[in-house]
Amino acid sequence: MAHKPLVSIIIPHFKGKEILNKCLQSLENTTYKNKEVILVDNGSTDGSVEFATNNFPWVQVEQNEKNLGYAGGCNAGIRRARGAYILLLNDDTELDSALLSQLVEACESDTEIAACQPKILSQQNNNKFDYAGGAGGLLDVFGYPFARGRLFFTLENDENQYEEGRDIFWASGTASLIRKSALEKVGYLDEDFFAHMEEIDLNWRFHLAGYRVTYTPKAIVYHKAGSTLKPDSPLKIYLNHRNSLMMLLKNYETMNLVWIFPYRIMLEIITLLYTLVILDFVRMRAVIRSLIYVFWNFLKILSKRAQIQRIREVSDSKIFAKMYRDSIAFDYFIRGTRRVQDLNTLLL
Repeated sequence: MAHKPLVSIIIPHFKGKEILNKCLQSLENTTYKNKEVILVDNGSTDGSVEFATNNFPWVQVEQNEKNLGYAGGCNAGIRRARGAYILLLNDDTELDSALLSQLVEACESDTEIAACQPKILSQQNNNKFDYAGGAGGLLDVFGYPFARGRLFFTLENDENQYEEGRDIFWASGTASLIRKSALEKVGYLDEDFFAHMEEIDLNWRFHLAGYRVTYTPKAIVYHKAGSTLKPDSPLKIYLNHRNSLMMLLKNYETMNLVWIFPYRIMLEIITLLYTLVILDFVRMRAVIRSLIYVFWNFLKILSKRAQIQRIREVSDSKIFAKMYRDSIAFDYFIRGTRRVQDLNTLLL
């Protein structure tokens, strides 16, 4: 296996014996052999880790005393990893047997590729794209993520419309292969994010450092979306709003941040007014909480921003070329756009 690079598969885990069993069974059947599997336990108490080690003795366990979230769990595994590549993998996934081979082949084709994402389909309905990444992650200039095959709450059926490999903005943390040397250059996942959008923040740094992020459609993974946090979970809503704001503050050049961030705050205020009209007090509290967090931790976020700007090798003018330059929220909720291919100004 000397000609095949070692892949370290990092699986952050917090409870769930059945989903973990399916994931590890699919890893056992993968055709790519030069790999190590590191299960990072975030304080499970349901016996799922013991079940895994008894039934899959090749699994290494990294034990955390408490739940460090997706970001902290992945980082703990990465620090232990020996591979040239890191596969970040949710525990509620099932892999096609050729997935690893396809992703490694794609990354090996160009040293400028820092991360590569497979096609992510729904585990519940294999003909439909999954919410968390679809056929490759995209981002609008105001920090709202979406994916080919998924705009907000609308999921497309997989009808072979995204069968070409191409550059994307972010590779989903559900399943993405990352070049270890690129990770060492730009830094690990931001543990203050805890969960949600930490991979987008990381991929943004890849772009700032001059790397590419790509999508490989022949690699396929099936994901059981919402098994950790339901879409309407107050914590998930809070994390999505908060982390998106932090991501903008950290990664934009100052000249762009001074006009984009106020515009984004205006969109948050519009969201608050809308939640008031429809009496959605759960979302309202989550958005208010996110704004309070960002305001209270503003200096800490700016300190991280300074560190990120020091690794910058690419100007925002080139970053914008990889983004959607309109508001995806406006297109979806006002114009009624439901598919990525119907967006007029998308250049990706």
